[in-house]
Amino acid sequence: MTRSRLTPEREAQLYEAVLDLLREVGYDALTMDAVAARTRSSKATLYRQWKSKPELVATALKHGKPVHVGDIDTGTLRGDFHAMIGRTDDCQMEKDSALMRGLAQAIHAHPDLHEALRELLIEPEITGLDALLRRAVDRGEVSADNPALGYVPHMLVGAFVVRHLIEDRTPDQAFLTDYLDAVVLPALGV
Repeated sequence: MTRSRLTPEREAQLYEAVLDLLREVGYDALTMDAVAARTRSSKATLYRQWKSKPELVATALKHGKPVHVGDIDTGTLRGDFHAMIGRTDDCQMEKDSALMRGLAQAIHAHPDLHEALRELLIEPEITGLDALLRRAVDRGEVSADNPALGYVPHMLVGAFVVRHLIEDRTPDQAFLTDYLDAVVLPALGV
C-alpha cells in the first residue's frame, strides 16, 4: 500500500495527540475514532499511515522518546548513562512513568500491542544499549565476560518502573543517577 507522506509537523501533532489520549483514557479506551477527532483527520488517513492501533501507539511512543541510546557516546560508560538521564526532565519522567505503568498492564491483554512495542521501541533501544555497552567493553571499562552485561536493560527498566510500586514516587533524575552509581555501574565493575 502506498502511504501518502504527512509533514513532520503533522506527524508530530498526531503522535502528541495519541500520547495525550493514552494518558487521559488508557490503551483500552483509546480508539482510532478518538485520535481522528482529536487531530481533525479521518480514520482512513490514520489507517493509511499505521495499519493498527498498536503500531500507531508504539510509533508515537518511539517518536516521543527524547533519548535514543545508540546516539549517546560521551567517551565513558558513566558519562553515557548520565547523559541518557539528563536528556529527560523530571516532569517528562513523571508523565512517561504513568504512561508506561498503564501500557505494562495493557500488553498482558493485547499481544499485538506487546509485539508492536517490542518491534518498534524495545528492540531498537536494546540494540542501542548493546552498542553503548560494547563501546565500554572495547574501552576496557567493563569486562567482556561480566555476567551483569545481560541484565542492564532489566536493571534500567526495573528502576524506572518499580520505584512507584515500592516508594509511591515517580522516578526522577536524582533517583536514577543514584541508582546508576550505586547499582548498575558497580554491577558492571565500573
